[in-house]
Amino acid sequence: MKYGLSGLLAIFLLAGALGCSTPLTTREKGTAIGAVGGAAAGGIIGSTVGAPGVGAAVGAVLGAGAGALIGDQLQGQEQRQQDQQRQIDQNRAETERLKREQEKQKQQREY
Repeated sequence: MKYGLSGLLAIFLLAGALGCSTPLTTREKGTAIGAVGGAAAGGIIGSTVGAPGVGAAVGAVLGAGAGALIGDQLQGQEQRQQDQQRQIDQNRAETERLKREQEKQKQQREY
């Protein structure tokens, strides 16, 4: 019964997080995963001392905090990678433009 309630809580939290109408950010995904994992681990640990509900609640809070920190770091890394890719794409476009311009000038000199 104790594990069933913790598992049911975890399923509801996960379903609620996945059911949002807008896509979740990496930070939000990390928070949700941390909360669910923390609640499950806290429930299991809490059941050994006779307080699975308290353990699940504490685990969910601590897991959400840790998940948010990890998700924030990952989201920052994703943003830096997107910025780098944008710069690479701009450099490629400029290189192609310069090649076309150079070829055009070369053709004009041949005439």
